[in-house]
Parts: sequence; C-alpha cells; structure tokens
Amino acid sequence: MSQIKFYRNHLSRLSKKMLAIYAAVAVITITALWGILFVSNALFAPNTGQNIAKNYDLYLPKNATFAELIWILERDNAIKNLSTFKFVAKLRELDKNIKPGKYRIVSGMNNRTITGILAGGMQTPVRLIFNNLRTKEQLSAVLSKQLMADSVSILNVLNDTAYLKTKGFDTYTAICPFLPNTYEVYWDISPKRLYERMIKEYNKFWTNERKQQAEKLQLKQNEVITLASIVDEETNIKSEKPVIAGLYMNRLNRGMPLQACPTLKFALGNFTIQRILKAYELTPSPYNTYQNTGLPPGPIRIPSAETIDAVLNATPSDYLYMCAKEDFSGSHYFSSSLAQHNAYANRYHHALNRRKIFQ
Repeated sequence: MSQIKFYRNHLSRLSKKMLAIYAAVAVITITALWGILFVSNALFAPNTGQNIAKNYDLYLPKNATFAELIWILERDNAIKNLSTFKFVAKLRELDKNIKPGKYRIVSGMNNRTITGILAGGMQTPVRLIFNNLRTKEQLSAVLSKQLMADSVSILNVLNDTAYLKTKGFDTYTAICPFLPNTYEVYWDISPKRLYERMIKEYNKFWTNERKQQAEKLQLKQNEVITLASIVDEETNIKSEKPVIAGLYMNRLNRGMPLQACPTLKFALGNFTIQRILKAYELTPSPYNTYQNTGLPPGPIRIPSAETIDAVLNATPSDYLYMCAKEDFSGSHYFSSSLAQHNAYANRYHHALNRRKIFQ
C-alpha cells in the first residue's frame, strides 16, 4: 500500500509541474500572440486621423525634431493613434533623422507606409505658379509663399552679382529665366537650385526656331524678353501685341527713344500712374526710355510666353507712334506721322480731363 501511495504522490507532483509548464507556455504564447497582434496592428492597420478626408500635406521645416513632427501631427489630428506611430517611427529610427520637405499622407495609410515616406524623404512636389509680376521683390514674395525658402534668401540670389554672372545674367536681367508657367519642384529646394531649374526651363523655351527669329530681329534673348515685358505692360489685347512689338522695333532700328510709358512707371516704382506728366520724363533712371535710347537694361515685368512669341513675330509696318483710345477700352491708335499721333493724343487727354484723371 505504501508503494501505491508513493506512486500517487509522484504522479501528483508531476501533474502539478506539467500544469505549471502548460500555464507558462500558455502565458508565453498569449503574450507572443498579443505582441504579434500589436506589431501587426501598429504596422499595417490604417492610422490616419479624422481630419484627413482624402489627402493631408505635412510640411517639415529644416532642422525639425521628432518632437516637432509629433506636435504637428497631433495639432492637425493627422494620426489616429500616436502611440503606435511613435513605436513604428522609432523602429525605423525616424526619431534620429527627420528630413525636411512636403509629404502627402493619404487617408487610410498605415504607420509602415507613413514612416517609410518620411524616413525615405519621399516628398510630394509643389506646383510652383507665378505670373503678372513686375519686380524681383514681388517675385521673391510669391515664391516664398509656396516654398520653404524665405523671400530674403530668394532675393539675395537675384541680387548676387557674382553668382548671376556665372549663369550669364546680371541684376537687371536676373528675372529673365522665370517664364510664367506651372512647375513641379520640391518644397525644400534652395534658392540657387531653384534658379538653376529656371535656367533649364529657359533653355528649353529657347528652341532653335526662336533663337533664329531673335537673330533676324538682331536682338539677344534677354533683349527679346525685355521688349516683351514692355509690350505686356502696354496691352492685354492679343492681336495688338505683335503690332506694338513691330512699332518698337521700328523705333529701335531708327535710333529713336522708345518713349514707352510703362518704363517710366517702373523707374518711379509707381504702377498706379494713369497719366504720364512731363515731370516724369525727367526721372533719372536707366529704365527711362524718354531720356535713353535703346532698350532698358532688363525687363520691367515677367512677360508671358505668348508676348515673347509676339515680339519674335512682330508685325512689319511703318508705325512709329501709338496712343490709347479715348474710350478706355485698352486698345490703341497706331500712326506713322507725329501729326496724326498728336491728334489722337489730344483726344485721349481730353478724355482724361473729363474723368478728372490728372496723374
């Protein structure tokens, strides 16, 4: 009997040990499964916030920290579960290497995809747009609103004599490469890299055909752009642009001053002037085409590609003068004689007087 009791006690101890082992295995298995589930959920479950209906553009400035990244995401309610996002981000060592730029997060993305985009610096390009701008200051301001670079750093490049010289431009012609269009660039592009990109676009625009047309006019490429900038300021009427270009070519070829009113407005820095006074014609400036013959040293605005082509295809004529029509329609009278021009000018001046426009 004692032997049977011994075996029973032994089996009881074995059963308890087995139960303990089974329990431990069960705990480990459950823990492992929970861990796998957590990691799987952290990696693959959608984790975009409620504020992302479709797309969310994340802008990370230069020298941004991981804490700033989390703050931005939390501020914009871009991530649903920040804890799992932080976990995956640290796995990718994103907390040690934040790359500046614009990143697009699409609704339904998971942490694995989002952190992969950020860690890899996989930016979404910015659609850079600019038009109807006259000065370097205006251009710099418009560009800075679309890019990480501030207006001062952009303007510094446009005024950097030594740098511009290496690119074939100067402080007067610095805006020539900026042809109005829509360009895709990265948000964190540097001002110099942007300028070099614009030069590439400028060179693409100047095809062999356009270069040949400029040679026939005996104008350099930047001179064509300068003349186009004046034409663009003179009219918005497409049909008049090649006519005005032809008129100014006639004056250039005869050595006559252009006497272009828009150049005086540019020289004065006042684009609200509606009436050119004699006093304005005395303004000392290389842009004053009443006192100086030839073209001004650079464009007085960023002209459209359409107007550049209008200059390259200037309409032949014997016109030497133009005057705005007294109906203020924006169209002009063209004439080849000073007497006829003066008659048109008197009509226009009377119309200005009737409207009490004296400057």
